[in-house]
Amino acid sequence: MYPDDLKYTREHEWVRLGGDAAVVGITAYAQEALGDIVFVSLPEAGSELAAGEPFGEVESTKSVSEIYAPAAGRVIASNEALVSSPELINSDPYGDGWLVEIALAGGGIDGLLTATEYEEYVKEHS
Repeated sequence: MYPDDLKYTREHEWVRLGGDAAVVGITAYAQEALGDIVFVSLPEAGSELAAGEPFGEVESTKSVSEIYAPAAGRVIASNEALVSSPELINSDPYGDGWLVEIALAGGGIDGLLTATEYEEYVKEHS
């Protein structure tokens, strides 16, 4: 259900590593819980992110939820397609619905969950 090549947070973000950078999005579980996503607020390229701190918001027909940085780093790119098509998060959360790409700072992604660990976490907390 959750791609094995990704790491996950307890706040329902996913991380795809690529060298010293990481692409971040929200999980299928999170987008299903939110419902139809109608707006996304993301940081601009160059913004500094602190691990565990909010860096944007996802607004759905049900609620507004903050998105948390899974690691410290600097934003390389935000997914501009989400400005006009935020529903990409619903239709393709692990592909076209990615949120930001960050250049990782020291500390990397220690403490993130594997797909199996995340699946167990979701079962225990839903």
